[in-house]
Amino acid sequence: MEKPSIKDVAEKAGVSIATVSNVVNKKGRVSEKMIDRVQSIISEMGYSPNISARGLKQQQSYLIGVIVPFQQQDGNLQDNPFYWNLVSGIELGARNEKFHVILSGINEENADALDFVKDRHLDGLVIVGTYEDSPITQKINQLNIPCVYIDSYLKDKNCYEVYLDDEKGAYEGTKYLLNHGHQNIAVISGELEGGVTTARLRGHIDALNKNGLLFSEENHIVAPVSIEGGLHTANQILALKDISAIFCFSDVTAFGVMKGLHDLGVNIPEDLSIMGFDDLYFSKYLSPPLTTISQDIILKGKTATELLIGQIDHKVNIERKNTIPIKIMERNSIKPFNDKLI
Repeated sequence: MEKPSIKDVAEKAGVSIATVSNVVNKKGRVSEKMIDRVQSIISEMGYSPNISARGLKQQQSYLIGVIVPFQQQDGNLQDNPFYWNLVSGIELGARNEKFHVILSGINEENADALDFVKDRHLDGLVIVGTYEDSPITQKINQLNIPCVYIDSYLKDKNCYEVYLDDEKGAYEGTKYLLNHGHQNIAVISGELEGGVTTARLRGHIDALNKNGLLFSEENHIVAPVSIEGGLHTANQILALKDISAIFCFSDVTAFGVMKGLHDLGVNIPEDLSIMGFDDLYFSKYLSPPLTTISQDIILKGKTATELLIGQIDHKVNIERKNTIPIKIMERNSIKPFNDKLI
C-alpha cells in the first residue's frame, strides 16, 4: 500500500498543503478547530512527514549532538548513571520536537573529535560538564552553531546554560549534617576544575563557617566521580581522625563508598553517616537508602533541549542562564550523632 503524502492529507481535509505543513510543524496561524481536524486525518491516514525532505527544504538536519567531555583518557559513560538520566531528559525534549540525538563522549584534549558536528550537519549541541578554558569549549566556540551548556559555569553572559544551584545544595546538605550533630565531616569530591565541584565545595565551606567551624583540608578526599572512585576511598576514610559523617558530592561516589566501607566491616549509619548528591534512581534502593541532595535530572535535560531548539528556531526572549532547584531527600543513611540534634 502506497504511503499517504501531504497532498493526500490536504485533499481529504479540504485545505492547502501549506496548512497541513503548518499543523505538522506547529507554525503559522491555524485555528484550533482546523488543527484538530488535520491531526485527526493525519492519524486516520497514517501520514508521517519526510524528515529528510523537510530538512533539505529548511536547511536543517533535525539532529542535535550531546557532548560529554571526559577528564581521563579512558572515560566511559557507563561509569556514572547521572549521564543516563540526563540524556534521557535531553532525548525526551528532542523527541517532542521531532529532533533526534547523537551522543558522543570526547576526551577533553582531543578536540578534533568534534569534526563529526560539521560532517553530520548537526543543528546544535548540548555540552555537559566542561569548563571555561578547556580545549573542547574553545573548539565549540569556533563551530558557530547553537549551543547549550549543562553544569559548565562559563563566564560568558551570552552563553546559554542550565545548571543546578550546586552551592546552595552543598550548603543545605552540610547544614543538615550539622543539625544532626555531625561537626567532623569528610568530603569526597571530584577534581576542582572550577565548575560543579568547586561550587559544591564553596557551599560546604560556607555552611561550616557560618556555624563557627573551619574546613579541614585533611578531611577532603579527591577521587574519580564513579563507583570505583568511591570504592577506593574506604581506607582513606577510616584513616581520618574522629569523623562521624561523609558528604559525597555525587551519589555514584557514595555508592562506591558504601560498598567499600561495608567490605571493611563498617555499618552505615550506626558507625558512619553518609550523604550523597544528585538523587539518582538507584539511591532509594540501597541498603540503607541514601539521604541525598535531589535535583530533577530529567528536567535539566529537557530544559537544555528546549533552549537549544528555541535557538535553532530563532525564538526570542529565551533565558540564557537557567537554574534547577534542589531539595533534601531524607532517607536512612544518616543517624544523629550522640543521639541528639544540635
